[in-house]
Amino acid sequence: MPGHKGVGQLGCERYDITEISGADVLYSADGIINESENNLTSLYGSAHSFYSTEGSTLAIKAMLYLVSERQGEERPLILAARNVHASFVRAAALLDLDVQWLYPMKTEHLCSCNVTADEVEAALSSIERKPRAVYLTSPDYLGNMLDISSISAVCRKHGLPLLVDNAHGAYLKFLNEDIHPITLGAAMCADSAHKTLPVLTGGAYLHISRDFTHLAPKARGALSLFASTSPSYLTLSSLDLCNEGLANGYSERINALAEKIRSVKEKIAHLGFEVVKSEPLKIVIRQGQSLAEHLRSKGIEPEFSDNEYTVLMLSPENDEADLEILISALECATPEKNLASSPTPQPHKCEMTIREAIFAPTEIVSASLSAGRICASPTVSCPPAVPIVISGERITENDVALFEYYGIDAISVVK
Repeated sequence: MPGHKGVGQLGCERYDITEISGADVLYSADGIINESENNLTSLYGSAHSFYSTEGSTLAIKAMLYLVSERQGEERPLILAARNVHASFVRAAALLDLDVQWLYPMKTEHLCSCNVTADEVEAALSSIERKPRAVYLTSPDYLGNMLDISSISAVCRKHGLPLLVDNAHGAYLKFLNEDIHPITLGAAMCADSAHKTLPVLTGGAYLHISRDFTHLAPKARGALSLFASTSPSYLTLSSLDLCNEGLANGYSERINALAEKIRSVKEKIAHLGFEVVKSEPLKIVIRQGQSLAEHLRSKGIEPEFSDNEYTVLMLSPENDEADLEILISALECATPEKNLASSPTPQPHKCEMTIREAIFAPTEIVSASLSAGRICASPTVSCPPAVPIVISGERITENDVALFEYYGIDAISVVK
């Protein structure tokens, strides 16, 4: 294996190998893969950093497994900001976890859940039973970044690990100010290397901090529990080659790009667009689908757009010409004013566990007729985002209004 025998029309087949002699085995690595991961570990300053060829999805599931060891019959509890990736919900079903959701004082968009350290402290001080971990998404899809340093201090005070979905922030380690979650005190985090670094799709990291070294020996088993036994060696090769780039000049490149993007954001604002404060590699404009369609007509594909926002993601592989094309495209676009805000999602009462709802007999019904039913599959505008309803929660009339606003026509409910 593989059956293509190293030849084919793509041109990359000769690098697409399996666990042949000398190639090492990802989930029992003791050769060149382990050596490569050691290089990555040195770059990020972790206890150990592990590769995933199945994106942050796999790393998120592994993180939750590592904090979910059973103690008697009680289901483990996770305190989580509501804007989780769908993989979190699926992991909660597979591991039979309870989740207490953190909602911020002010919700501005489904993609964001800007909880503060004070809100985490308040939740932990009032919670009925101690959770196994606190779970956050930062940066989120709109580029908002939480105060990981302050929140991690709260978690340490309560003797809890902080887990961070850092899928959009693998590059944060290499800014002039290192603001990577592991540096700021997170116990574990998942990075999608392929989102912001020069890595093939599916390439990701699971980082474990030096304060939680005891979890590292269990991590390969946690990853392998959910992973394919046929990891992509093409993706592993790109992860390995990325280490060399990160060690040789990447910091200079990323900081130079961040400064250029800052300047571009100022130019876009001067054109009359509302540019939202965001992480350094994102340009977030508060104007939705009409702007996105205009950009596509100019050969620019946004990362995301909805009724309110258009999100652009850049990397050092974008050159000056790309930035000039973007400015030129926006110069002939019309800024929209007085944009309406999205409806606000409301907290729900859980009628069933996530596992019970996802594994129950289900049916698809019209979203407009779903009020009163129990949600089977979580509903989000795009992951990671605040699910309007989570598996096991009863759908309300407010949810139906949100379904209509976000264009959700049908929903899976428990029979």
